[in-house]
Amino acid sequence: MVGGRETRKMNTYQAVRDAMSIVLARDDNAVVFGEDVAFGGVFRCTLGLAEEFGRERVFNTPLTEQGIAGFGIGMAMMGHTAVAEIQFADYIFPAFDQLVNEAAKIRYRSGGSFDVGGLTIRTPTMSVGHGGLYHSQSPEGFFMGAAGLKVVIPRSPLQAKGLLLASIRDPNPVIFMEPKILYRSAVEQVPEDDFHLPIGKAEVLIPGSDVTVLAWGTPVYNAENAIEFLKNPPAAIESLVPPSLRSAKIELIDLRSILPWDVETVVESVKKTGRLVIVHEAGMTAGAGAEISAEVQKRCFLKLSAPVKRVTGWDLPNALQYEKFHIPDSIRILDAIMETLSY
Repeated sequence: MVGGRETRKMNTYQAVRDAMSIVLARDDNAVVFGEDVAFGGVFRCTLGLAEEFGRERVFNTPLTEQGIAGFGIGMAMMGHTAVAEIQFADYIFPAFDQLVNEAAKIRYRSGGSFDVGGLTIRTPTMSVGHGGLYHSQSPEGFFMGAAGLKVVIPRSPLQAKGLLLASIRDPNPVIFMEPKILYRSAVEQVPEDDFHLPIGKAEVLIPGSDVTVLAWGTPVYNAENAIEFLKNPPAAIESLVPPSLRSAKIELIDLRSILPWDVETVVESVKKTGRLVIVHEAGMTAGAGAEISAEVQKRCFLKLSAPVKRVTGWDLPNALQYEKFHIPDSIRILDAIMETLSY
């Protein structure tokens, strides 16, 4: 029990499924669809939903991402709660026109007569260790300029359930990106009942006063490891971590929502610490960290004690054999923290 609520242990894919089952049970207009969702989906997030709620409400689609998004837009415009799955975030690009040019703009172009607030696009994102160029991408930054959409990335089962329920019920179309490597590796006690977590609000996971580290999704855990390495370096790297830096107080923030992102929480933290390290798996050039960095520089210029540092994937396609060298691991994050502290 947590906060007076009955809980049970869930991993992330179970929490995602639990959220969708609540929506299907309580909203007769809700439908779930996508490639292979009637069979449970690649990551089993829809396992058993077709049998429980019927194949008219949980159903497979043809292999056409543009069609899935377009169909979801149409259903949402007609008043349905449409939860669409794009099987991998890497394949969201054929649907880009539907999402950015249609879903994001329908309320505006119709003068408020129509909207697609009932549309939620779920999609697995980020690296999986062996996904390579077509199954390990992090495309969240491509949507940052799409006014009218929201983009949410949870880090854990509890976050996934609360944020997905909030996303499905938000009056705007939401792209909900689920870090695929966390589907089974992250486990928490999750409330069994219906609950929401706020969209657009970052969460301070570790308070600190010397450096702010900002991440979302899988890199949150890599950043957490890096902070521990700074305090208590393993023997293999102990000689590389100056004793003078080991007592530094690092503030770790999970952004959770990429669009809108929580400017206030991040700026308040950076004004306190004077330093910012941003971590994401997407490439550096025009990644989400670039927008965040520019805004922080504008608002915190006189408070900064070091340049904003970005630790990201390389500006290359994800390499299959060398994927572990592509993503920002704990050692790269540790190095960035030390460099920022020593500036």
